[in-house]
Amino acid sequence: MCHRYDALPAVPPLAGAAVDVQDLTLTASDGVEFAAFHARPEQPGGPAIVVLPDVRGLFRFYEELAMRFAEAGVEAVAIDYFGRTAGVGKRDAEFDFWPHVRGTTPEGIAADVAAAAAVLRADDAERALFTVGFCFGGSNSWLQAAAGHNLSGAIGFYGHPTRDGLNGGASPLGRVDDVASPLLGLMGGADEGIPRAEVDKFAAALDQRGVANEFITYDGAPHSFFDRTYDEHQAACADAWSRIQNFISANS
Repeated sequence: MCHRYDALPAVPPLAGAAVDVQDLTLTASDGVEFAAFHARPEQPGGPAIVVLPDVRGLFRFYEELAMRFAEAGVEAVAIDYFGRTAGVGKRDAEFDFWPHVRGTTPEGIAADVAAAAAVLRADDAERALFTVGFCFGGSNSWLQAAAGHNLSGAIGFYGHPTRDGLNGGASPLGRVDDVASPLLGLMGGADEGIPRAEVDKFAAALDQRGVANEFITYDGAPHSFFDRTYDEHQAACADAWSRIQNFISANS
């Protein structure tokens, strides 16, 4: 399980920032419609990012995160994974997401990311574009660096680097030869589901291929630590947000 339905990203709103937001229905290359949330900064033309949620799909946490990116000058589209099985409507805390998670495919997720990327690059095909994801979305964010999107970088919070994906999908480690952009990983040191040795194995494989990467492990931080209600992990959250902004700036 990843972020609770009532969780909020550990980035407070930026006072005085002007952000334009819109619910979207996008169409992937296979003709499937899916929900997305678009947040545009006051000043256009900067870098952009596609937000990949955890297993719940698109909900308030990721809409709020898209707005925080826009407040920081990064245009953002947060996507939903479940257009093929659950439609485009908003969902409540009782949504039974696991059957829909199991119905996802690597090809479907990549097609959805490509549709979001098309929105963000509508006026500039060479615009610096990043992905960021959490848990299920964390590993899928790294995988997008191997999916032909011409990314400037891919960021993953507590994604599993060596576990194979669903429906024939390879792990990020299994796609390491295809990774074409720098990677950033933000991991919880107390996350028992993702051993540090597995993270180190992925980083070593990237190093061997000459792919720029940085994996930060926050001692004592659990899975899903990037949550505004976790007072004891505020320092880790602040550092993670700073590293994301630095990573985007350095690779744009």
